[in-house]
Amino acid sequence: MINKSKVMYNGETFKLEGTGIKEKETRAKDLAGYFLNSEAYEKLDPETVMYRVEYQDNDLVEGTPGGLYFGITHLYPGVVGAEYFLTKGHFHAKRNTGEYYFGLEGHGLLMMTENSETILEEIRPGSVHYIPGNKAHRLINTGSKELSVSACWQTESGHDYALPEEMFPLRVFRDIVGKPVIETNS
Repeated sequence: MINKSKVMYNGETFKLEGTGIKEKETRAKDLAGYFLNSEAYEKLDPETVMYRVEYQDNDLVEGTPGGLYFGITHLYPGVVGAEYFLTKGHFHAKRNTGEYYFGLEGHGLLMMTENSETILEEIRPGSVHYIPGNKAHRLINTGSKELSVSACWQTESGHDYALPEEMFPLRVFRDIVGKPVIETNS
């Protein structure tokens, strides 16, 4: 007997479809302290959805060795002051575990940091990004439409949301002509 997949990827909507799909939303109120311009941040509606994640966990509990999770992050376009919308970013709780990202839609950056050394990679449709273990990582939407990025990570990886200024020494702003400018976190 040939079984059908429980989950399908819809290339038109950039979403997962099927059974066992879970979703989380991160709202403006969840990102207090993440943006440099606190006055601009305070003007945001706290219920504004900044990004959402849909994922299939294969009915595995986080921390289970040998399993994989698959998901898609949808980061909306926008700025707080002039700083682009971003994800919280994280280390893996089990630091030496890696992850893959795959660009589906939109344009943005993958920021990876280890020991204050930061690497930025351009994300676009079709781009593949390996995130080695021990690196904090986050997404930044530098485009004008939703940035959708799929990810595959180990069930034992876990998430460690340390203080953002400790994980990410750089910030990305939109300049007056709409291009990204990278500045040191101050």
